[in-house]
Amino acid sequence: MPTTTELTSGDERFMGADGSSKELKLGFLATIECADGALIGGLLVTNHFGRPLEFQCTTPVKPNRTQEVLYGPTLVPFLVGEVIGQTLVQKMNVKPNLILVEQDQAMELQKHISIPVAILSDVEQILDENASFIIEEVGKNKLRFDAGHQAGRVAIENTSKKIPGDADLGEPFERVREALNEAIRMGSSR
Repeated sequence: MPTTTELTSGDERFMGADGSSKELKLGFLATIECADGALIGGLLVTNHFGRPLEFQCTTPVKPNRTQEVLYGPTLVPFLVGEVIGQTLVQKMNVKPNLILVEQDQAMELQKHISIPVAILSDVEQILDENASFIIEEVGKNKLRFDAGHQAGRVAIENTSKKIPGDADLGEPFERVREALNEAIRMGSSR
């Protein structure tokens, strides 16, 4: 199991339209490939303004040749969703209301945690009753989630009301990748 590194900030709250205190915590899970083929993953949890509340990253995870052969095409979803993603979620002190991912393989995470997972998508598809996924718009962003997880739909509907219409939900992924690249540089300088 990979180890993690943590950065935590204070929990932030804001007032909802009904005057009650509401918390919104979005998780952004990203992985990058190291020069040796290993994967390193990071999970950034932000408030509705995109300010960091907590960040965790794994050490590089490199499957051996036997694992590559045995897992075949299921290796990357296993590593990204179950090994890296699940480990990061378990280590988080600040649990997000919704986790966003960029890679289809990372949707595997939904099978291993109760927090809804959605993928940032540019798919122009209308909800089809027979579709295995649903597209929801959050500001100028489109999020796709597994239709079998109704908690995801509720989380996205609630989330969309709390995020500014001009929010770029792709931008935090850039920060996660930059932090992961920095972790790799720091690790190689030791």
